[in-house]
Amino acid sequence: MQIAIIGAGNVGSALAKGWARSGHTLQLGVRDTSDPKVQSLCRETGALAKSPREAAEAAPVVVLAVPWGAAAEAVQALGPMAGKIVIDCMNPLTLRGGVLALERGFSDSAGEAVAGWLPQAHVVKTLNQVGAAVMADTSGFAVAPAMFMAGNDANAKATVAALLRDLGFEPLDAGALSQSRHLEPYAMVWINQALYQGKGAQWAFAALTPTARSRAT
Repeated sequence: MQIAIIGAGNVGSALAKGWARSGHTLQLGVRDTSDPKVQSLCRETGALAKSPREAAEAAPVVVLAVPWGAAAEAVQALGPMAGKIVIDCMNPLTLRGGVLALERGFSDSAGEAVAGWLPQAHVVKTLNQVGAAVMADTSGFAVAPAMFMAGNDANAKATVAALLRDLGFEPLDAGALSQSRHLEPYAMVWINQALYQGKGAQWAFAALTPTARSRAT
């Protein structure tokens, strides 16, 4: 599948590496296509570097992997993207009193903001619940890490679920896009454990069910 990844920072690079292993065709939407780091990533993944708008126009699936502070300008520069599947993996992070926090919540979310900027696209919120290292390689986990997704279009979520499986995740449907209001604070739990509780970046949530034997006992 053709996938456009807007942004080639830690998250964009990790997703490019993960999907390249599954044979997807990648477009990297970046401001400077000649950047040595971008060119190195292209050689590693077989991706093509284009302007963000050109990359978005070339693929049916567009992944937003830019910092939240730059999101509005970056998204609006992509054009209407009518009918495209847009994966929003951004968390609306800000600093309050020197502490990392969410910029919005309860009655709004980053996912819903993206849908407001792109009303003709099918926005799916996901890939915001782990760090880049896990997105790049899930092979070391005993079970598939869980990855929730939220969106209003069932067909779009089915496509995204397949892409999540290609990365090694277990996709879990959280419901409508408004559930982004829960998934973004959920990401803060991962961030808290990773940054402040000493767990580091190499971990993820999992959805576990008991075996038949354990249920019987």
